[in-house]
Amino acid sequence: MIVVGLTGSIGMGKSTTAGLFAEQGIAVNDADTVVHELYRGEAVEPIGRLFPDAVRTGLVDRRVLAENLAKNPAKFKELEAIVHPLVRKREERFLAEQRAAGADMVVLDIPLLFETAGADRVDVVIVVSCDADIQRRRVLERPGMTPEKFEMILSRQLPDAEKRRRADFVIDTGHGIEAARQQVVEVVAEIRAGKGRKSDA
Repeated sequence: MIVVGLTGSIGMGKSTTAGLFAEQGIAVNDADTVVHELYRGEAVEPIGRLFPDAVRTGLVDRRVLAENLAKNPAKFKELEAIVHPLVRKREERFLAEQRAAGADMVVLDIPLLFETAGADRVDVVIVVSCDADIQRRRVLERPGMTPEKFEMILSRQLPDAEKRRRADFVIDTGHGIEAARQQVVEVVAEIRAGKGRKSDA
């Protein structure tokens, strides 16, 4: 089974691109979705110990959590120490299920793939990218987003140019959904033909 790591900085169109892989019948494990689930389940109690005011009615309030982290960025590491192992456990379960189902390829959608050494766990790395002006416009159109918040998020992510340099494939989402869809079809065909692969997982 070929394990593909899909990553990209905020606003690059990674989630949309993950959906295009799903269109091709390829199972996608979305780390962000897993985190959302954990914030309603297993992660609530340990996060509540670290950020008591971020837990409301048995759920992690992401807005309050973000406010806490903005005031005290040093606590990111403590939060990651709680969340990352739980995300990895879900990822391992997903991979085991897909192997058992006979899948020939899966996608791990991991926003901080390089930042968390996730590239070591995959056979192929695909980076989703676009022009910086398009990225900025997309992000600042999001509800509640500010230039300051955008800069804080970017500061925690590897620069796009470095991600592109490390990628086996780059999908450019700056030319519309149809162009991105065509790139996904081509990349899937190339990976299945053995291009860009590190090993047989």
